[in-house]
Amino acid sequence: MLTRDEPHLFRVIDLKQYIYCPRILYYHTVLPQIRPITYKMEVGIQAHVSTEIREKRRSLRTYGIESGVRHFNVALHDFDLGLSGEIDMVIETHNELIPVDYKNTGREGKHFRLQLAAYARLLEAAWRKPAKRGFLYMIPDRKVVSVRMTPHVCRELDKALRDLQLIATAQLAPAPTLKHARCVDCEFRRFCNDVL
Repeated sequence: MLTRDEPHLFRVIDLKQYIYCPRILYYHTVLPQIRPITYKMEVGIQAHVSTEIREKRRSLRTYGIESGVRHFNVALHDFDLGLSGEIDMVIETHNELIPVDYKNTGREGKHFRLQLAAYARLLEAAWRKPAKRGFLYMIPDRKVVSVRMTPHVCRELDKALRDLQLIATAQLAPAPTLKHARCVDCEFRRFCNDVL
């Protein structure tokens, strides 16, 4: 069990899940052995694999970039940030690092933007090069969404990281998401008897 003085190393996906619904993070932290795999998760994994295969054949023009080197499945961790994660792809140019995250959905959201911001921060810390933007690659539409690492996004990321640490150390269940439609396909749906 964590003490209040012991920081927790979160995965970037935990951050994304926290923004989507704070209770998912709580269940991962307090009940770490319980992680059902849903049909949507399995389909998402398969979509990521096929997208990576196609990505290796594409030019960087999809992202509006002339030249750069692609790095796939880049694993990073930083104990000072309390984060670890694996980035689907990193485009490295002569002056910047650009994280790219594949999403098997047509909709972007705050949880995806903050996930990219966390990847950017991990990259800057590990590779000592700026990461001021990133891309969400929406698999169904084959659409690229650009995300800038603005001061506002960075402040939101800092707040979310503080909230993650608080949930892990205090082990207090947060309120569920206000968007109850998200609960229908949630792997922890059976734990939230007060929602559905």
